[in-house]
Amino acid sequence: QVQLVESGGGVVEAGGSLRLSCAASGGAFSNYGMGWFRQAPGMEREFVALMTYSGATIISAASVKGRFTISRDNAKNTGFLQMNNLKPEDSAVYYCAATRTTPTSRPQHYNYWGQGTQVTVLS
Repeated sequence: QVQLVESGGGVVEAGGSLRLSCAASGGAFSNYGMGWFRQAPGMEREFVALMTYSGATIISAASVKGRFTISRDNAKNTGFLQMNNLKPEDSAVYYCAATRTTPTSRPQHYNYWGQGTQVTVLS
């Protein structure tokens, strides 16, 4: 089974950018659909974006569309989330997730999760 490790979080001012990475090990990343989720304190885990194993299908939440871009490099077993024009409301712990089935916007459809990386956007 695949293990996921996120990196790239940090503190940034509003309008800034960050690029999150999700390194996969223990399995061929190309066999998994992937998703990014985020969770702010006291809030439920929220869908951010997903990509099928081939990259043919990409879906982003309305709140991040036009600002965040999901991508993957299957040869390097790594997924990415490029975040531009960050806003304070984007502050959360960001999680990478993987599934052997078709990825959806629902966290319960993912079998594998990383430990999360904190993103803080200052106003």
